[in-house]
Amino acid sequence: MSEHAGSLGILRNLESSDLVLVAGAVVLAWLLASAIRWVLRRVAEWAPLRLRLPILRMIPLLRLVVGIGALVVIVPILVEPTFQNVVAIVASVGLALAFVLKDYASSLAAGVVTILEGPYQPGDWIKLDGTYGEVKQIGVRAVHLVTAYDNEVIIPHSRLWSKSISNATSGSHSVLCVANFYLNPDHDGEAVRRRLVAVGETSGYLMPGTQVNVVAQEKPWGTHYKLKAYVKESREQFDFVTDLTLRGKEALRGMNLRFAQAPYAEVGRG
Repeated sequence: MSEHAGSLGILRNLESSDLVLVAGAVVLAWLLASAIRWVLRRVAEWAPLRLRLPILRMIPLLRLVVGIGALVVIVPILVEPTFQNVVAIVASVGLALAFVLKDYASSLAAGVVTILEGPYQPGDWIKLDGTYGEVKQIGVRAVHLVTAYDNEVIIPHSRLWSKSISNATSGSHSVLCVANFYLNPDHDGEAVRRRLVAVGETSGYLMPGTQVNVVAQEKPWGTHYKLKAYVKESREQFDFVTDLTLRGKEALRGMNLRFAQAPYAEVGRG
């Protein structure tokens, strides 16, 4: 085995004692990493609540340090430390990292483009890769969105190359909100339009100086109305839609109108 290892040019002529040292280093690193995880998890349970998450975040970092330390110990045992060998190892590692981290590099490049072009800024409400939320942070590698459910979604900037971005605010504090209503087609459409406009104009969430619009579209099963208005603060958009929906429904019921019941598939496409 020693002769075969030596014939590779990079590896040392290994002895049995060298293999024992390598195996011991691997086992010791595994035991130390397991001990770190076990100890810190229990410390986090006993620590004050404000310290629990910072302590848990230390676990992967310390385990990474243990892994790097094990490699620092093992590599000199296995590899003959000559200049040619060091160059060969560095080149091989660099090539492997370039292949593994190509997506990361793509995200970094897209991050630079995002920062320079500014398709979205912190505070904007955007839809990216199927996720709609407020831009909380634009990092070098990814954008951080907070959804209406208060979930933080981290999306790599590399999605910029292949996905469209819908920006609802584009640096503005306001955003266009839409409330949907579905009525039986047998009714006075103009009266409904006026009533819905009045509902939008009397909302406390309406941005002053903006116009309220109503769009009607006839469907095979009824009439679809869209009440469109700008909210004065983008973070209140969901409260605004709720207000328009509930008050609009009450106003339409006061007109003794019947609501339509559309097939599920039709509503999904509408």
